[in-house]
Amino acid sequence: MLSVMVVAGELGEPTLPSPHMLIPLLLGLIMAVTGLVRDRPPAPLNRASQALLGVLMGTYLNVSALSQVAGSIAPFIVVTLITLFICQGAAWAMVRFSGVDRATATLGMIAGGSAAAVASAEDLDADGRQVAFMQYLRLGLIVASTPLLLQVVFSPQTRQAGEQGATGPWHLVHGHDQALGLIVLVAIAALGALLGRRLRLPSPVLMGAMLLSAAVTVTGIAHGFAPDGTLRSLLFTMIGLDVGLRFSRHYMKTLRRLLPTALACTVAVSATCAALAWLLAAITRIPFGDTYLATTPGGINAVLATASSAHANLPLISSVQGLRLFEMAFLAPLLIRITHRKRHGAVQDGTSAEASALPGSSR
Repeated sequence: MLSVMVVAGELGEPTLPSPHMLIPLLLGLIMAVTGLVRDRPPAPLNRASQALLGVLMGTYLNVSALSQVAGSIAPFIVVTLITLFICQGAAWAMVRFSGVDRATATLGMIAGGSAAAVASAEDLDADGRQVAFMQYLRLGLIVASTPLLLQVVFSPQTRQAGEQGATGPWHLVHGHDQALGLIVLVAIAALGALLGRRLRLPSPVLMGAMLLSAAVTVTGIAHGFAPDGTLRSLLFTMIGLDVGLRFSRHYMKTLRRLLPTALACTVAVSATCAALAWLLAAITRIPFGDTYLATTPGGINAVLATASSAHANLPLISSVQGLRLFEMAFLAPLLIRITHRKRHGAVQDGTSAEASALPGSSR
């Protein structure tokens, strides 16, 4: 079944955003709703997918690309932090008007790292189905609208498709030495998961692997270990399938109720990011097309592919998108944990106040 879904993802590559996650998610949803499949993938396989995804995310922190744009990166960092607060505002609106819990709303509205948000939902007591729905609603809107905007902003000349060299079925990691790359990948994933649990990180398997992978990438200790080719396709297929199999026929009614608010919040976040991109272009004198692609809340892979075809400033865009991916993936679980502690403390205070108000309570 996995091999069929990987092939389906490859067929959807030219037209769909993140097809290796989206297509298995949709197929898993259909199988779950129709009753063809009732069991989710085994938990150890899910944990392994989270660890590998964490390693992949850590490698997006590209130091060489950052050094090329060091002079203009500071305003983008500020905008990235502003975007985080904007997403928190959208999450508040989802909680207020749709009744979504805070953890689910935070992960669903966070800009960047859609795969990480979906994969870590269960660990953070969020509803992975709602998170996936909100994340891919935004991703679909961004991917559909960006090429239309770029036709106005950039020259219509684009690169021909297929610039990247074809990879065989045994191409599993990014480097040339596949055996060494796989050994390093497994070691970082395993040690990162252990580190995450020891440090009691939120979503420890994913976050621990991401932090260790980023440290190894930044220090230059090892290279060429990021999941790639067939392994990367299998990784995203597993994550999408796991979420899709959680749906039910009854649950689809809940998503229909979420759609109006989720769509309004998504449009508001995207429009605000576009306004920030316009402001950055005015301040830094960088073309608006580059600032827009660097700050748009779409998937990093789709954005980089679009930037490459439009002859945009790829080092700048990859640096800012990579930084935001890292920031969002790291800060969102922390925000959820802080919010949970505050709410738990408020509940305890309220319970204590009620208890002290009871007749005969000691003063």
